[in-house]
Amino acid sequence: MIEVKTLDKPDERRDFPRGHLELVQLTGLVFGMATFEPGWRWSESVKPIAGTDLCEFHHNLYCVQGRMRVRMKDGSEQEIGAGDIAVVPPGHDAWVLGDEACVMYDFSGGIDDYAKARTT
Repeated sequence: MIEVKTLDKPDERRDFPRGHLELVQLTGLVFGMATFEPGWRWSESVKPIAGTDLCEFHHNLYCVQGRMRVRMKDGSEQEIGAGDIAVVPPGHDAWVLGDEACVMYDFSGGIDDYAKARTT
């Protein structure tokens, strides 16, 4: 069966400080479009929600606009910009660079739990 959905009508929208995530769920795929406003930083905007020191999600990303810097637990850093495709493993912080919002498409599969409070 073919499934078709649109980001114009996401299944869920999840807001967090200086950004939001829109999710579309299909069989075998959860697709996310994340918008991070200037000044967004994971350790300030999402860490209080996630309850972890670093982002512990694996991301498969396509950057649609803007720029973001990612710092891994080991201190290594990489910049991701519009047109880039990236794989970011768990154990990172990230922040928006510049005055433009950063928009990322995430098709990693685990994005459905991103910026969601952990239950114990």
